[in-house]
This record gives sequence, C-alpha cells and structure tokens, in this order.
Amino acid sequence: MKTEISDYQKDLVKEKYSQIAEQNEDTDKVGCCGTTACNTIDCNIMADDYTTLKGYVADADLGLGCGLPTEFAKIEEGDTVVDLGSGAGNDSFVARSVVGDSGKIFGIDFTEKMIERAKANAEKLNYKNVEFRLGDIENIPLSGGIADVVVSNCVLNLVPDKNQAFTEIFRILKKGGHFSVSDIVLEGDLPEGLQKSAEMYVGCVSGAIQKDNYLSIIESAGFHNIRVQKEKRISLPEETIKQYLTADQATEFNKTGIYSITVYAEKPENCCAPGCCN
Repeated sequence: MKTEISDYQKDLVKEKYSQIAEQNEDTDKVGCCGTTACNTIDCNIMADDYTTLKGYVADADLGLGCGLPTEFAKIEEGDTVVDLGSGAGNDSFVARSVVGDSGKIFGIDFTEKMIERAKANAEKLNYKNVEFRLGDIENIPLSGGIADVVVSNCVLNLVPDKNQAFTEIFRILKKGGHFSVSDIVLEGDLPEGLQKSAEMYVGCVSGAIQKDNYLSIIESAGFHNIRVQKEKRISLPEETIKQYLTADQATEFNKTGIYSITVYAEKPENCCAPGCCN
C-alpha cells in the first residue's frame, strides 16, 4: 500500500510540474504550485527573490522555490555541485556563477519536460560544465563521493521516502562535503483536510513533515554539524483555508506552524557509515 501511495504522489508531481515546465515564463510565471496545479494558493507566499543574484537567468526562474539555498551553501570556485530537483535550472545557474569554468554542476530532476527546458537554457548560455540528468532523488543517477556541495530548493518535501533521499545525498557527497537545502516543515499537525489534499501535496504543504523529525532524519543519515541557516513562517491565504477546512478545523490550524527552513549539514571526513567509503 505504501508503495502504491508513493507511486501516486510521484505521478502527481510529475504531471503537474510537466504542466508548469511548458508554461510561458513571461506571461504565466508560476509559484510553488503553478497556476495549473493548485490555483487556490498565492504563488508568491513561499518563493524568495533571485533577481539580484549573480548568475540569475530569468528563463530558468519558475518561482518554484521556498528559499535561497545557494546563498548559504558555501560554494567555492572549482566545486562540483549537485542541484536536486533542478527544474528549469534556476539554482544550477546561480551555482555555476560561483564555481566558474573549473567547476561542474549536475542538475537532477525526474520530470522530462523540466530537463528539456533546463537543457535548452544551458545551451542558450553555452555552458559546457552544467549537465542536467533525468533521475529520482531516491535513486540519484550519480556515482558515490562525487559532490562537494548538494543544494535543493523546496523539493525534498515532495519526496515520499525522505530517509532514502538523505541517504542518497550522503552517498553522493565527498567526505567532508556538505549540503544546504531549503524546504517546508511543520510545527504542529495539519488538519485532515489539508493532509489528504493532492493539490496541497503538489503545493509543498501536505508533503511536509515535522521540523524535529526532518532534522532527525538528516542526523540518522550520518550527517553532523546540522544547523538551520534561515527560517520563515508561511501563511496560507484565507481562501485556501476556507476551501479545505471547517471553521473548527481552521481555528485548530492556527496553532500549526508552516515554515520554510534552509538547513546545512556536513558529511564527516572520517566515518564508518554506509556511503562514507566510496
């Protein structure tokens, strides 16, 4: 049953994000869910502004993030960076502006249309060291110990098996490597109406887990020096709450915190955990 639910969630995300990838970035720019995915949610309530960052490419910015992980990721010139859930390439291109010609960027996304759009953007920019690959974050199509840095922006909340996702991040990082990911987490429980909504899942809300549990998963994967670099509270629009919740549920929902957090953690230089000695 769990596998069937996971497959359904993945198919749902792939369908909706394929629709987003095909939208015109000038006339129909979207946010965390996209106008065709969950139009009851204000698309700007989660996304942060990339426009002032070096390496920003407007054609790659679909407004799908909930933070600026590249700003906190301690990326250096010459680094190999892996961007998980790379979409149209927004974070990948910002990271490329830091690593320069001597570095390497791998963008991973499991939506074919997003990969096509990202590759087209990279080709227009004539970037030879930015590579986009089709793949699942639960089974990343990269060899172990390849990355100096991993970044991800509002994607891991959509992955059904978060334990496996962070295990994979640990595997692909070099010893001493690190990640910085922005994601949606909870403090308190979501009402049933939001938990069961497929629309809210694609909108990065019902797929989120408790903040403490999220950080515990990271630690269990073998990471250390774990810290929250940035945190902001997300408020859902009143019309969204009314659509999914009764008056009593809405009152209870006010006790729940939905947060965008940017989390940093390191793979130890020396360890005996699986994935350390690739």
